[in-house]
This record gives sequence, structure tokens and C-alpha cells, in this order.
Amino acid sequence: MDLHSGSPFWAMKNPLFQNAPSLRAHIEVDVVIIGAGITGALVAHELCSAGIRCAVVDKRAIAGGSTSASTAQLQYEIDVPLHKLVAEVGEEQAALAYHASLKSIADIKKVVKQTGIDAEFTPVPTLLLASDRKGLRDIKQEYAIRTKHRLPVTYLDANNLQDQYGMECFGALKNNASAQVDCYRMATDLFTYHQQHHQLQLYAYTEVVGYKRKDAHFVVETQKGFTITCAYMVIAAGFEAGKFLPKKVMKLTSTYALVSEPLLPSQLWPERCLIWETHQPYFYLRTTTDNRIMMGGEDIPFKNALLRDAKLADKTKTLERKFRKLFPQIPMVTDFSWCGTFSSTKDGLPYIGEYKDKKNIFFALGYGGNGITFSMIAAQLIRNKIQGKQDKREKVFGFDR
Repeated sequence: MDLHSGSPFWAMKNPLFQNAPSLRAHIEVDVVIIGAGITGALVAHELCSAGIRCAVVDKRAIAGGSTSASTAQLQYEIDVPLHKLVAEVGEEQAALAYHASLKSIADIKKVVKQTGIDAEFTPVPTLLLASDRKGLRDIKQEYAIRTKHRLPVTYLDANNLQDQYGMECFGALKNNASAQVDCYRMATDLFTYHQQHHQLQLYAYTEVVGYKRKDAHFVVETQKGFTITCAYMVIAAGFEAGKFLPKKVMKLTSTYALVSEPLLPSQLWPERCLIWETHQPYFYLRTTTDNRIMMGGEDIPFKNALLRDAKLADKTKTLERKFRKLFPQIPMVTDFSWCGTFSSTKDGLPYIGEYKDKKNIFFALGYGGNGITFSMIAAQLIRNKIQGKQDKREKVFGFDR
């Protein structure tokens, strides 16, 4: 299935990654990572940096799936607000999930700095807008519990919001702990770095069709008849990981996004904050390094790719109307628009780790709106598991929660 259609910005902005042929021989490595998007790139980074021999395979072009359609915002907020997540997993585990997400932003920054890659990592604040009076009640509850657990947050009432940002909303929560990246560039640059420094083996257009256990190893079979013998498998293929799982653990959602023509920096909103709202489904905003506006939202349940694609024009117009209502003074003109499919879970948390009796098969499924930060967590958890190290995050993100 096509994971996206239209004109995703990162695929238009960046050159096509060329340094990855299809697999044309039988190989042996310590770990095979299935999925060459940003999740696979971060997992490869953690494992290669620990001296573990890795191969990454993908049935598409490198970073050609959901990564190229992501809006690449790095926020510690999870799709399910903290005060509601408590009811799902308990207060201790909910707070742990939020703190883990917060830490992952700093960890991504370290990855960028250590490798010297050009991922356009940019620290920016986040504003969570109260869409209506119910949203205002929600953000007040959210402010209280985030403050209790010492998460970075500031409450802005309607007057503060108008004075500081020129927005007419009921109120907002702000934090200064967020960031944004070019996720396509980050993924491809990480792969290149580890090809050069750790002999990472990277194969595009290589579809895995099955695997067998052989003694303490796996023999992974590809569509063209070649095999990869390995001690561990990492499934980093998003919702397409479903064929490796005995039951469905996520729901599919169609989402829509656009990028504007470049504007003058002076025409953009103060601090160029990441912006989202309490309404469900919410819209979200960011800017790019060349002064474009990137906006997404208008999510609907996924039924099929044809129906998703048919709604692109109308959904783009709806996003434009919402933007003009929020910022009537900014002359935004859409340049590119696209739609895609992503996965989400009931509690807004990813699934990371082994599934029941599937020993030595690790899932890195960063479902939800925090896919990149969840991917950083998954990469660290899987590295620790392979190295035999305990990690308190296993319980909150595991399949048995």
C-alpha cells in the first residue's frame, strides 16, 4: 500500500538517497533492522555505536515511506494528555512516559551533535491552544499535573496569548523544551554516517517475506531469494509491522498536510513556535528553515488509500481556512500538499520490545504523533535489551502494559 500521496515536502526538498542497492547476496550480521525510515535510522545509530553489526532493509527507497511525509515536530507531549493518560496506565507510569519523551528530545540533539549530521535540528517553543471552553478546562488540569511532576510548562490566559502572540484563543500551555528537524535528512545522514564509520549494510528495494529460527539464529528470507542470518531482528516498519505480530495493536488514520510558499521572516508568528490545539482531531503548525509554514491535521479513520487521496483537495482547503482564522494577517499560499497514513494506539503510547514468545525479535513501533521521539526511546531500549541492561521504561512501553 502507498503510505502517502501528493507532494511531501521533505521528498521535494532533499535529493533522492542513492547509496543503497537491493540485497543481492546471502549475508550474516548480528542484527537485521526491517524498515529504513527515521525509526530504523535511530535504531541503527544506537546499535552501530555500541559495536553491533547491523543490516537495514526496506522494500521501498530509503526513507521513502512515512518518514518523507512526517511534519517532524519533536514534542514531549503525547497525543493523550497526561491527566487522561493517568486513567489508562496509572500516574507513575504516565509521568514516566512523559519524562521519557522529554528526555528523548535532548537525546536526539546529542545524536545530531555527536555525528555532525545536518538534520536542521532547531529548538523551538510549543504552544498547546485551548480550542474552546472544554479545552480550557483540560489545559488547566493538564497544567496542574505537569507542574506536579516537574515537567516544563507555563500557563497563558487569553490576554497573555493575545499580547504575546496576537492570537484570539481561550488560553494555552507553553514549554521551551521542543524542537523540529528535517526527518528525511536526519535518517539518510545517519545511515551515511554509519556506512562510513561502522560498516552498516543498507539495502533498499529488499522486501522481507518470511523468517525461520535456526538454532540460536534467524534466517530472514527476502522476495528475491537471498537470506540474512542474524541473532536478532528489529521490526521498525510502522503499521506494516503487523505481519510480524499475531494480533492488531493499532488503528490506522489518514492525515493531511501542506507547506506554504516562502514568506519573509517578519511575517511569521513570534518565536516560530510549534502550535497545536486541544480539539480532536487537532491541527498543528511549524515553520521550515526557508521560512515556509508547514501545517497538518484533519485526521480521519483510514479506510483505503483511494478514499484518503480523494479527500486531499478538500482537506487542504479546510487547513487553509483554519490557518486564516488563527493568523488572518499572514498571507499564506499553499505550495505543496500531501496525505499519508499513520498508526495510533488507545493510550497514545508506542509499542517497544519483545512480544510474548517472540524472543529476540524487537518491535520499534513509534505509533502516534510523537513518532520520532518514540523512535529514540525504542532505539535505546532495544540496545539495552541486547546488551543485557535493565531499563525502567520497558514496562510502560511494552506489549504487556
